[in-house]
Amino acid sequence: MPAKKPAPRRRRKEARPQELTAAALALFVEKGFSATRLDEIAARAGVSKGTLYLYFDSKEALFKAVITEGVVPTIEAGEAMLTESPDDPVALLRTFLLSWWELIGSTPLGGIPKLMMSEAGNFPELARYYDEVVIQRGLALLRTAVQRGIDQGLFRPVDPVLTSTLLVAPLIHLANWKHSFASCCGGKVDALAYVDAHIDLVLHGLTVRNDEQEKHS
Repeated sequence: MPAKKPAPRRRRKEARPQELTAAALALFVEKGFSATRLDEIAARAGVSKGTLYLYFDSKEALFKAVITEGVVPTIEAGEAMLTESPDDPVALLRTFLLSWWELIGSTPLGGIPKLMMSEAGNFPELARYYDEVVIQRGLALLRTAVQRGIDQGLFRPVDPVLTSTLLVAPLIHLANWKHSFASCCGGKVDALAYVDAHIDLVLHGLTVRNDEQEKHS
């Protein structure tokens, strides 16, 4: 008698939510939030629409899960660093900016800022959620590091609120470029060189000059 074929491997049920959020992120970035349908997300993930509804009852819930799983852990790691490395604001700023690009900006998650800028007006509830969970917490990390540098006499007495926004803006621009003009226009940007140049410019612009160092000595 012919040998029995091995039974097909069953996909782990607990793996499906992550597959769904990965599919949702890809389609949100490719098509936009409003143009993406739930059945497309299910098809991209290789499950039925009914299976999708076992875990998420709406696109909004899927979007929040994308942020919770993909972006929030990076912010939480930064918040932990503020506690673990209170005496080195220079290293904190460098790590925050590099980590944002490596873990978010250079990944599919880097398409989220462009998505939110284009669709925030149509989905104000999601925009407020993103602002609270991502933007404000991220800016608070940078603002705290800048203030510590000022308090320790390492940074010039700049406005920490304005500076935190200026610190992240070039990285947001780079991520937006990657998900827009980079696909159709010349002038490829070396992302790591761009980030390194930004950090170098920031630190030399923030650190106190020799005459200011003498005042703190």
